[in-house]
Amino acid sequence: MKTSELAQCRKILVAQQEEALRHTRRALEGELDVNRDDSPDELDIASTESSLSFAGQIREREQRLLLKIDHSLEKIEMGTYGECEECGEEIGFARLKARPVASLCIDCKADQERLER
Repeated sequence: MKTSELAQCRKILVAQQEEALRHTRRALEGELDVNRDDSPDELDIASTESSLSFAGQIREREQRLLLKIDHSLEKIEMGTYGECEECGEEIGFARLKARPVASLCIDCKADQERLER
């Protein structure tokens, strides 16, 4: 992978990391703003619990993404970024540009998805 391509992927990863952190903060702030005393009836309580559940799902999703981003940034530092973790072949730049946390080449990812079905 060219140095310029690697730098471009790193820039995308850092931007995604910052965005995921912002989403997580917003989800946490929304969760902290909920006050059960403001929800006197059962419908309000159910709505509040639904909102809390949704915020939790967003937080978990963002946390998984942050772990993948951290892993990808570590791989950049180690010099192994862009190598398929399954077959060792180079992951295409177009794939990494579209999904910079990709750890499998397109063929291995397709095989994985077939097995999951």
